[in-house]
Amino acid sequence: MSELVKRYTASVDFDKRLWRQDIRGSLAHAKMLAGQSIISAEDLADIQRGMAQIVTEIEAGEFAWSTELEDVHLNIEKRLTTIVGDAGKRLHTGRSRNDQVATDIRLFLRDSIDDILLLLGQFQHKLLDLAEREAATPMPGFTHLQVAQPITFGHHLLAWFEMTRRDTERFIDTRRRTNRLPLGAAALAGTTYPIDRAFVAAELGFEGLCENSLDAVSDRDFAIEFCAASALLMMHFSRMSEELVMWMNPRFAFVTIADRFCTGSSIMPQKKNPDVPELARGKTGRVYGHLTALLTLMKGQPLAYNKDNQEDKEPLFDTVDTVSDTLRIFAEMIAGIKARPASMRDALRQGFATATDLADYLTRKGVPFRDAHEAVGLAVRRAEELGIDLPQLSLVELQRFAPLVSDDVFAQLTVEGSLAARNHAGGTSPERVRAAIARARNLL
Repeated sequence: MSELVKRYTASVDFDKRLWRQDIRGSLAHAKMLAGQSIISAEDLADIQRGMAQIVTEIEAGEFAWSTELEDVHLNIEKRLTTIVGDAGKRLHTGRSRNDQVATDIRLFLRDSIDDILLLLGQFQHKLLDLAEREAATPMPGFTHLQVAQPITFGHHLLAWFEMTRRDTERFIDTRRRTNRLPLGAAALAGTTYPIDRAFVAAELGFEGLCENSLDAVSDRDFAIEFCAASALLMMHFSRMSEELVMWMNPRFAFVTIADRFCTGSSIMPQKKNPDVPELARGKTGRVYGHLTALLTLMKGQPLAYNKDNQEDKEPLFDTVDTVSDTLRIFAEMIAGIKARPASMRDALRQGFATATDLADYLTRKGVPFRDAHEAVGLAVRRAEELGIDLPQLSLVELQRFAPLVSDDVFAQLTVEGSLAARNHAGGTSPERVRAAIARARNLL
């Protein structure tokens, strides 16, 4: 090969990240080969000794990675052979780099999903802590970004929990399909050696086997599925970010984010910019791009393995890193958020947030809902003319539009009354919010 082609085809600069998984898979394969009398017990002992030395060298930063050897697999195999001689050359019996790399990636992704699930749980715990502190804090709920009805801040935060709970379920499901062993498929057709794939699967903690050798070496569905789950998770965090950015704006002033998650301006000393949420919005597009890249990578490939698949690792690695970093920093950021209840209550006064409660009140008095809706609309118009909120209209004014109104209406039109009235599963009353938090903690 020319030097240009060597550089173009080499992957060791990025796939050396798989070294732990590569060694783990090789040790399991060697143990199986010895158990099947394909290699000797002495060869197995030499391989185990050599791999232990390689681990020490890599962890100490003393391992010499070479692009001449193309990838992580050949680099480790070459060093093993240098250390232990012919035993190292026998390690590759009954396998190919095709099923070897497929195994490494599945091991890597399984490890990564486990880490992400842990990070998701840590974020959710912090989120629930904040929701519990703010379980009874009134704030406006929005539709079309217009004030709609009173909710509690805790209830709003629990919507974020439900989003991430679905993310958790998706990653668990993805892990199940990832956790199948391709090793034993060899290049594409299996091997003539009497291998024991079930033994290797058990040794590596796989729940099952890839049942078709052609599919085993060429399948990257699990990587695409992971990126799809990651894209959904990042979409959720982007939505959270958008709200945090808005809530930090003085026109809302609903929350304060700790200074360590914000930056100032190079020329405006008063600025406190919510850079972390803004950057999370941007990184969401990055993960979307990786999903599209993997789908495009696979869409035209015939069976079985093709060199195209070398391009699967960088998008996958970057997705893992982006999601992991986002979860870590959001867990810390959520823990430092401070609510500003006075601003939230001020916003509730600006949008006639209890209008629906008045319509419900009239309906309970026997007024058909559509008639009640129209009457409340007229009352809201009158309140707008007077420059006051709906509960500030006098009883006489309200009775102009709805004669059945009596003194008990005003208890229904307070924010607290509106919240307390929604005391059902999934509702926004403080009592239900606290019950939902207890349920969420139990799920975790």
